[in-house]
Amino acid sequence: MLREFKAFVMRGNVVDLAVGIMIGAAFGKIVTSLVNDLLMPPIGLLLGRVDFSNLFLNLSRQPYATLAEAKAAGAPTLNYGVFLNTVIDFVIVALAIFVVVRAINRLHQAPTPTTKPCPYCVSVIPLNARRCPQCTSDLQTA
Repeated sequence: MLREFKAFVMRGNVVDLAVGIMIGAAFGKIVTSLVNDLLMPPIGLLLGRVDFSNLFLNLSRQPYATLAEAKAAGAPTLNYGVFLNTVIDFVIVALAIFVVVRAINRLHQAPTPTTKPCPYCVSVIPLNARRCPQCTSDLQTA
């Protein structure tokens, strides 16, 4: 059983998947920092000095100045600012993955064929040939 497990783990697909997950986790941290530290502060400044990470709806009857105060007191809150940051984070990650997958798909596109088989002798001939050079068959009637 241990031998089978080792063979399974060392298979190329499993190792590739593990590497992809590790790189994806690191990329997620980079994007989260990009959103929280570089994108949201200027957007908040443009919208009147709004700190999105501190936007919340207090569900208790006591007032709290910040989300940290409300969390420290154990008050129930709806943290819609944190949710907005997470949505923007997701959109950026999804866009980045889309761009990478699109680029990979373009690299894997099959080249356009320049030859075809002759319908009579099955030899390889140029795509726009009118007569087969091997069997001399007229290909316009084929």
